[in-house]
Amino acid sequence: MLGNFTYENPCRVHFGPDALDDLPGELAKFGPRVLLTYGGGSIKRSGLYDKVIAALDAAGKSVVEVPGVMSNPTADKLREGAKVARENDVDLILAVGGGSTIDYAKGVSVSAWTEGDPWERLYLNMEQPTGKIIPVGDVLTMSGTGSEMNAGSVITNHEEGLKIGHVFGPEVMPRFAIVNPELTFTVPDYQMRAGIFDAFNHIQEQYFSGTDDNTSDYIAEGLMRSLVHASRIAVKDPTDYEARSNISWVCTWALNTLLACGKSTDWEVHMLGQAIGAVTDATHGMTLSAVALPYYRLVMPYGREKFARFATNVFDVPAEGRTTEQLAEAGLEALSAWMDEIGVVRHARELGLTEELVPAAVRATIILDGGYHKLTTDEVERIFRESL
Repeated sequence: MLGNFTYENPCRVHFGPDALDDLPGELAKFGPRVLLTYGGGSIKRSGLYDKVIAALDAAGKSVVEVPGVMSNPTADKLREGAKVARENDVDLILAVGGGSTIDYAKGVSVSAWTEGDPWERLYLNMEQPTGKIIPVGDVLTMSGTGSEMNAGSVITNHEEGLKIGHVFGPEVMPRFAIVNPELTFTVPDYQMRAGIFDAFNHIQEQYFSGTDDNTSDYIAEGLMRSLVHASRIAVKDPTDYEARSNISWVCTWALNTLLACGKSTDWEVHMLGQAIGAVTDATHGMTLSAVALPYYRLVMPYGREKFARFATNVFDVPAEGRTTEQLAEAGLEALSAWMDEIGVVRHARELGLTEELVPAAVRATIILDGGYHKLTTDEVERIFRESL
């Protein structure tokens, strides 16, 4: 492993069918005023809302709510939540839902006491929060983003045609996460599949970079193998607890900063996917699946050895009789076959991207330089057109 790093993750994870039993103990560690945020009505239909409210009542908390967090939280919604959190001087933000709800809670936590417009300062200009940061806790209902145990927050501004993620410091990471895989059973099949690929690509973004012998890459390979195995079971039987529990745990570890230790990382697939999301408001995981293979086929010649290793160590592609290039290409074919097997979107036109919207998506794409090849604007456009 090359370079220096500091690893810190203050999030305490309660995992398993009885994880919600640990919520009262966590709530007791914070002050009396809680902002509860969640999405649509699914947590009320499932009965989870009532259980969370009961825990809050038992802990003697005064609760204000910001419901209606959308799948791609907007700048306007962020401003609304920041205003509620500030006016009520809340001591904790409790997010109940999937990655978007938790991303939103972290965004509110850094925005409430930051002066000025939070979208402009914290996302557009990538400034650091200037006021106090409100602690966040979460009850996870959908696995995929890893937001339950990291400091990332992605916000969309439709007026500006932008979707931007800001990864803050450890002080923004949730203080606790309640992860009961059974709660993910209520997630629609489409969202489950999107979450699986989202997590897989989180690992890829950290794996397809660097040339040193890095422990993180060995961990990444094990996580990818586990996710591929569990996903094949879950798409046939979404209520298989063992498969869904393994998916949940992989998703958490895929993006809690561990795999990035001692590494450069890529994240260009996410920049491309977020650009599609900015112009279409499509489901995040599916925007990634639409552009991943066009991107990896383009950059593979610049990192051929790692792609060959991916083929052998993740998808068990035999190396005998193949050149490095042939093995690398076979690995991408194996990836393609698995993506078809789990039923993720392969064409961005299914998400609403059209020839006419490609220029807007190109403008919304942030080009990074952490991977094997830094894209040109022409290559970004080429990837989008190939994805259609």
